[in-house]
Amino acid sequence: MQALILTLWMAQSAISGIVKDASGGVIPGASVAVTTGVRSEQRTHTGPDGRFAFESAASGPVTIVVRASGFAVYTQVLTALHDVTVVLSPATILETAIVTPSRGDQRLGDVPASVEVLDRTSIDGSAAVAADDVLRQIPTFSLFTRASSLSSHPTSQGVSLRGIGPSGVSRTLVLTDGIPENDPFGGWVYWTRVPLASVDQIEVVDGSSSSLYGNYAMGGVINIVTDHPKRQTLEVTPRVGNLGTRKVDFFGSDVWGKAGVAMEGDAFTTDGFPIVAASERGAVDNNASDAYRNVNVKFDYSPTSGVQTFLRAGDFHENRANGKHSTTDTTGAEEANDTTWRFVSGEAHIALPGGSAVQTALFSNVETFHSNFLAVPAASPPRSLARDTLNQAVPTNDVGGMAQWSGVLGRRNAVTAGADWHWVTGESQEDGLDATTGTQVVLHRVSGGTQQSIGAFVEDIWQPISRLTMTFAGRVDHFANYNAHNLENTVLAGVLGPPTVNNNPNLPEHVETVGTPRLGAVYHVMSRVNVWADVSSGFRAPTLNELYRQFKKGTTTTLANYALVPERLLGSEGGASLIITKNLTVRATMFDNRVTNPVTNVTIATRVTPTTLPTATATCTPSVSQICVQRQNLGRTAVDGFQTDVEFRRRAWRIAAGFVHEAATVRADAANPALVGNVLPEVPKNRGSVQIAYANPHLATIAFDLQGIGAQFDDDLNTPSRLLPSYATGDLTVSRTVTKHWDVFIGVQNIFNKTYVVATLPTTIGSPRLITAGVRLSLQGRPAQALK
Repeated sequence: MQALILTLWMAQSAISGIVKDASGGVIPGASVAVTTGVRSEQRTHTGPDGRFAFESAASGPVTIVVRASGFAVYTQVLTALHDVTVVLSPATILETAIVTPSRGDQRLGDVPASVEVLDRTSIDGSAAVAADDVLRQIPTFSLFTRASSLSSHPTSQGVSLRGIGPSGVSRTLVLTDGIPENDPFGGWVYWTRVPLASVDQIEVVDGSSSSLYGNYAMGGVINIVTDHPKRQTLEVTPRVGNLGTRKVDFFGSDVWGKAGVAMEGDAFTTDGFPIVAASERGAVDNNASDAYRNVNVKFDYSPTSGVQTFLRAGDFHENRANGKHSTTDTTGAEEANDTTWRFVSGEAHIALPGGSAVQTALFSNVETFHSNFLAVPAASPPRSLARDTLNQAVPTNDVGGMAQWSGVLGRRNAVTAGADWHWVTGESQEDGLDATTGTQVVLHRVSGGTQQSIGAFVEDIWQPISRLTMTFAGRVDHFANYNAHNLENTVLAGVLGPPTVNNNPNLPEHVETVGTPRLGAVYHVMSRVNVWADVSSGFRAPTLNELYRQFKKGTTTTLANYALVPERLLGSEGGASLIITKNLTVRATMFDNRVTNPVTNVTIATRVTPTTLPTATATCTPSVSQICVQRQNLGRTAVDGFQTDVEFRRRAWRIAAGFVHEAATVRADAANPALVGNVLPEVPKNRGSVQIAYANPHLATIAFDLQGIGAQFDDDLNTPSRLLPSYATGDLTVSRTVTKHWDVFIGVQNIFNKTYVVATLPTTIGSPRLITAGVRLSLQGRPAQALK
């Protein structure tokens, strides 16, 4: 991000100019704003020729702000107002502008937190077709399983940063322009809902951010920042590939005076691939495939110079086949799931006298998720029989909002204070099927409830001396689970029968109030050396999914637990940033996170007899081919380690590398002391990545990404046979500009076609080599006149 601040006194006059990079190339789509001393603002973007123009500006002191992703802060005072040439320099890591850690604009080098940023160049240089695969460039990022979102069940797509509480539920809050993306019922993330064509940059905060963002932010925040509407803009990127893969991304927008509109989206389909290892594959196994479409519309409106608003609405639909089919149903029904998700959100930013501002946001989601599950009983030959065991429908509705004030108090304090609210209701509607053919409903269950949370927060960024910046933040959350129920009846010949012993129309309510403070400091030792430290707390309330919904994966049945209590985290981290030369930056961070009452999947067949648990909404019968697991609160876990990254930029070259080492272990569990000392499942000790990119507009842009993942266990018992081996994969992208408006490209994921294991029972493998090639069409009309 680039901020160019130019203050001058002038009479009412036109302003025009051009924005270029250091090589002399123009920068289209840069955001340009003019702000006067009385805080009236006009905004525009540079056109395809890099030029911008304002018809007029009010008299008085004027500030022109130019933002372009990937460029450094630069200040210059102009004496001329016409044909101004602005030359922007590439940003180093520490000069990147970010908004997430403090809910406001800051340079990364001024933030007492570990933050990673993927800019537009990094996103375009990735061979990935989905957002989660783009984020794998960051070593601290991982999903619950190693599989890509293109081949894994959506409920396993919860994101974990630094291995905190790995499960299908995210311990990380994912935002798009400040609006939550996490599934309101289960907390996982639909990465296919993110249209990459409109993403300007992605900010990843590795440490706990509950003190500002509350519940899901216990393990960090990922904020996806999208582009604003621009004058007469159209970008379309169709591509095709192997495995029957086809995708198109699009972004179109225009601006008329005070209003702008943008439409963004994508559509994707693939024939997929078999996900069970060839050595175990049987007659029941076929391809895991995915097809989705995603369309969002965004309206921007600025009724006055100090008021900016937007309204966004969207529709998402996805169908997945999960890699196996029934052999007892004459139709050969697939194990599959589908999701329909519609949303609306809006924000308003109002500038107040004296430099303060108020921001508000509202959002609502309506979602329905369907899934069925197959059992693969022991047979000869193996995996030759499969039958349906459970059908689920999960309707969910939620509403939420936020309001905050930010401003400067005195000369040294920047304060932000606000409150937010979230209400969600949903239930898992389940039909249990007969154990012979899997075609007759024998049990009907409806389990769910309502969850509401209200939070208030305050943050003070204090600069007692020029080299030291301190951050004080605190938050209080009050949440409640209520209207909880588990309605369970037998079904005979299609008729609802009497309630079972598990039937309970009034499950216990849970109400709790939680406080989460934070203290951080960053000290600029010298112009090229920063040190920082942070102590924070966090929490996460169990989701409706963990409380009330069961699921099956392979030979494992995981039960819900309506008695779960919130997870609590106490974390600390400290780090240093060193600019060795203008082109070389190194960062290192140590971290230590202690989690109390973490929710994890615990093997219960050997812990509880019988397996009809007093806190579960269903039962599980262990056998040779069936493992019973329940979500439970462990005593304590610890995740500590270090991470480091280095970036080198010189002319057309960019080389970046990152590494994280983490020791994630169980420290206490009164229910089963044998687990103490075990490694947390799904957390490798070591992860690393290297990116090498070369960009020459006269030749080509080439980017290579190498990722390495260490070994990890697939269960809480650390069973040796369930250790997933380490592996490494590489991605390659090559693109070239053909004409002013056309680029051609080819991207290869898993270029070495590495077969790697992502789960056991059965042995499940990750995505094979995926090659896609396409064109990128970019059209943009003349630069827009300023919004008046």
